[in-house]
Amino acid sequence: MEWLSTLLFGTGIGHSILLISVVIFIGILLGKIKIGGISLGITWILFVGIICSHFGLRMDPQALHFLQEFGLILFVYSVGLQVGPGFFSSFKKGGVTLNLLATAIILLGVLATYIIHVITGLPITTMVGILSGAVTNTPGLGAAQQAYYDMKGVEMPSIAMGYAVAYPLGVIGIILAIVLIRYIFRISFDKETEAAQNQATEQASKATHISLLVKNPALFGKEISEIAALIDKKFVISRILHPNEDLEIAKPRTHLEKDDKLFVIAARQDLNAIIAFIGERIEMHRAEWEKLDDKLVSRRIAITRSEINGKTLGQLHLRNGFGVNITRVNRAGVDLVAHTGLQLQMGDRLTVVGAERDIENVSKVLGNSLRRLREPNLVPIFLGIALGILIGSIPFAFPGIPQPVKLGLAGGPLIVAILISRFGPHYKLITYTTMSANLMLREIGISLFLACVGLNAGAGFVDTVVNGGGWSWIGYGFIITFLPLMIVGTIARVVYKINYFTIMGLIAGSTTDPPALAYSNTTAGNDMPSVSYATVYPLTMFLRVLTAQVLVLSFV
Repeated sequence: MEWLSTLLFGTGIGHSILLISVVIFIGILLGKIKIGGISLGITWILFVGIICSHFGLRMDPQALHFLQEFGLILFVYSVGLQVGPGFFSSFKKGGVTLNLLATAIILLGVLATYIIHVITGLPITTMVGILSGAVTNTPGLGAAQQAYYDMKGVEMPSIAMGYAVAYPLGVIGIILAIVLIRYIFRISFDKETEAAQNQATEQASKATHISLLVKNPALFGKEISEIAALIDKKFVISRILHPNEDLEIAKPRTHLEKDDKLFVIAARQDLNAIIAFIGERIEMHRAEWEKLDDKLVSRRIAITRSEINGKTLGQLHLRNGFGVNITRVNRAGVDLVAHTGLQLQMGDRLTVVGAERDIENVSKVLGNSLRRLREPNLVPIFLGIALGILIGSIPFAFPGIPQPVKLGLAGGPLIVAILISRFGPHYKLITYTTMSANLMLREIGISLFLACVGLNAGAGFVDTVVNGGGWSWIGYGFIITFLPLMIVGTIARVVYKINYFTIMGLIAGSTTDPPALAYSNTTAGNDMPSVSYATVYPLTMFLRVLTAQVLVLSFV
């Protein structure tokens, strides 16, 4: 049985792969357990690794370090690919306020970490680990570890120990802050839902549809493109019903004639001016237009031809060339306005309205091959990782920081992934990956990382917690979690009058905490928490990684 002993307690490749696999397998199984509806999820892998290491199941340090860093790279890069397209748009409109509030939560947490470090004398490395665990941010942990390794050339186990000790109560503290804000301000879910519906109705009322009859002699015989330039109002003519009962899709070169009936979409506040300009309003409801559309069909067509990647809708001339209307573009589950300047990407799904024959021709132009979408695009993944490591290795000098700051193996790939997924199509680079492929890559990466972190930190974990004052770390972590969330949550409610459901997503997103998001969605019964979570998540992830490194580099 010597072979079995060598396999279980040796240092070979077989032992390392077996140990990593067992740790991940058991951790995922335990992650399915819920207590009070809350689960630590995949973080159980970290604790299983700690337990195995405590009882002598360890692996070769070099192999451990390699797998840990490679797993982290896979994780942050796949996250960057996912959030990249929405990263810059998240700063528009209400997103600016939410991102500023999320930034305040991050900075208050960093400030609390530094104050506790000064008061207690705990090493900043331990405090950064506690900070990352308190806000359940694994990439921040990886960034801190990598920054320390770059400086000293050795690992610092106390970073992972602080993370592991603070993490469980961090999850609870985040949800507790969400609950307390509700009770402090005596929030009624019914009133919040009504307020959200009223807001949605108000936003929806900004654009409406109307049926008009052409009576203005100045418009007879003119093209639609000319007419749009004559009035300083935003409106779209969707359908035209001619006096002879012929229905056609409005095109820029379509001529208007007397008594044409138009189906127009416009802003409500512009309706009176548009009615006076075109002619008169008629009582022809949308349902009547839809009955007339029996010769037209609506189809979703996927862009699967690489030649289309990076082109704008206007460059394709679909409306003029094929007589169809593009009503919206769906990208990664989000509907976008189908304007002529919208840049298309591989995997976009266009809703096309027109005759069956014309739609078939458009389908040939765009590709619409689901088999093509299922093929993996590995070039942007490995090119991006290579560029990310290169950029992550560049030192940046900042005043007041003795050591140059690097984006590192966490920050570099994250930034490159965000940029490559957003701007890649400009350079004909296909960055599309299916959601399932992205999720698989991300889960494999984070599983490898957590397993290695646990195996590396487990040797002295129990002794540190029991005899080294580790129990106090739990309290420090709770302070770092709870106080910033309560302060900013109160400001969001009192000063900015933000809807409670949006605040729930803000709190979950600013801590990048999926269990808190799941709790918020279940409690709210709508998708408002998910929207605000997605709005602040990209910037939060970047700042968590950056601040963890700055703390280590500034005070070690």
